[in-house]
Amino acid sequence: MSRSTYLVAAEVDDEGADGAIQLAAPVELQELIQHCSDLLLEQANVYWDSSVSAVRARKVLRLGSLVLKETSYERPPAEEVATALMQGVRERGLKLLSWNRQTLQLQARLIFMHFSAPEDWPDCTESALLDSLESWLLPFALGAKNVSDLQRLDSAALLLDRLDWEQRQQLDQEAPTHIRVPSGSRIPVDYSNPEAPALAVRLQELFGMRDTPRIGRGRVPIVLHLLSPAQRPVQVTSDLSSFWSEAYYEVKKDLKGRYPKHYWPDDPLEAVATNRAKPKR
Repeated sequence: MSRSTYLVAAEVDDEGADGAIQLAAPVELQELIQHCSDLLLEQANVYWDSSVSAVRARKVLRLGSLVLKETSYERPPAEEVATALMQGVRERGLKLLSWNRQTLQLQARLIFMHFSAPEDWPDCTESALLDSLESWLLPFALGAKNVSDLQRLDSAALLLDRLDWEQRQQLDQEAPTHIRVPSGSRIPVDYSNPEAPALAVRLQELFGMRDTPRIGRGRVPIVLHLLSPAQRPVQVTSDLSSFWSEAYYEVKKDLKGRYPKHYWPDDPLEAVATNRAKPKR
């Protein structure tokens, strides 16, 4: 009987450290199914399998806690597969999606807007997004069968879908991706710190700009990381006007000594900004 898959035990001795079966008979699976049909429970399980980072769909036939039969679950409901995929995203994080550079920049801008006006803008931090997958990701995941299908979704479009038309217009106005400086260059804004968005720009490109650019409905000054011609930081300020009147002349002395071929005017507010060594004549 030791080779039998199932046994029916009529008498057992379960006292002490070791139990013993005293009276038993072998039984086949079909006999169990035939004679215990009223006790059988068939379950269809669709779940996220962490060990292989994939959705599993299985049908299980149980007799109490005993698993009698397990088979593949063909064509499980799309809703259940999508829900299982949400479990995978929560476990692995947003990196499981196509969270590319464009999406990261958009997410950072949205986090800034929420930080500036939390009552008007959705929270797009990773923790908040993972807590609300059912509202913004699940509807678009219906029909997805695996992680590859999820990664085909346009993650930036998913975030934008959380905004209404007016918010989309405001986003471009109040949290622009770039700011055009007097030299004509479009410099990307760094939103990695929602409390202090930053712009890293060469000092010469800001000649003629009197005041610090402001975003977020004009309430948030950009933190300017002023760079040398070699792209090395020389000053950090969120008050450009004070920099011109107080610190510029000391900075100018240093830069003029290190970069004598570059343009260092006495009056930076009346000078022509340039992204070259000297402005074009």
